Amino acid sequence: MEYLIQQLINGLTLGSIYGLIAIGYTMVYGIIGMINFAHGDVFMVGSFIALAVFLLLTTVLGMTFLPIVLLLVLIISMIFTSSWGWIVERLAYRPLRGSFRLAPLITAIGMSIVLQNFVQVTQGARVKPLPPQISGGVTLMEGNTEAGTIVVQLSYMQMIIIGLTFVLMVAFSLLISKTPLGRAQRSCEQDQKMASLLGVNVDRTISLTFVMGAALASVAGIMFLLLYGVVDFYIGFLAGVKAFTAAVLGGIGSLPGAMLGGLLIGLIETLWSGYFTVEYKDVAAFSILAIVLIFMPSGLLGKPEVEKV
Repeated sequence: MEYLIQQLINGLTLGSIYGLIAIGYTMVYGIIGMINFAHGDVFMVGSFIALAVFLLLTTVLGMTFLPIVLLLVLIISMIFTSSWGWIVERLAYRPLRGSFRLAPLITAIGMSIVLQNFVQVTQGARVKPLPPQISGGVTLMEGNTEAGTIVVQLSYMQMIIIGLTFVLMVAFSLLISKTPLGRAQRSCEQDQKMASLLGVNVDRTISLTFVMGAALASVAGIMFLLLYGVVDFYIGFLAGVKAFTAAVLGGIGSLPGAMLGGLLIGLIETLWSGYFTVEYKDVAAFSILAIVLIFMPSGLLGKPEVEKV
């Protein structure tokens, strides 16, 4: 029982990271109906920028107060990744918005390859480590088994990740439901032409959506770096595929669905790794996705797409 609880905690932590990345996918799809395949690499860039800024502040500038350092890392990383999200929208999507649907997807994949290879060339292909910065935690329970004593622990880093994810999820839900920007996004989701006729700046709304999604991916990248302590140029592809799977599983276009899908993918991975073989954890996640889509084509919380006539 103790081992199961520990795996559930680990799954919720990993799923929170996937969920934040998945929100970026689902926000873009909800407005323009296309998938931003460069989004996973924005997550990767956020991790690398966070690592570089952290080392700059601590080793070069000599800053030692960790909360201030992490706050500056978060702000700078979000600024850089948001800029990249804006560039992706301007170069890969806006010029091709009226073209056939496959064209912007191809250019987005091109942007992903460019960014991935740029990081590989400039930073190298080796794993970049970061020593643990937030240690310790709270012991929830202990149990004795034949293999020895099992301690169920909720680390402070896991608390931060789960808590910050919950806060961001609530904040973005309120932003979309209560603010003028959220109303503009919802109107563009329903009908861009009609929204434009009613005074909504469609181009600005779409650009801000890309920026917001990139900022969330940056937060996820920082949490990934602090949790695992290693990054490389390839983590964006793997995390992007998992987050895209989470968005589809939860219902593409639904923010709560994206977070639910991320949590489910994280739980499936950790539980499968804990009780079965690690090599097939991805097979398990994609199998669950296939089963859900067979019986619920719109995902768990998604709405059936209504064709406009």
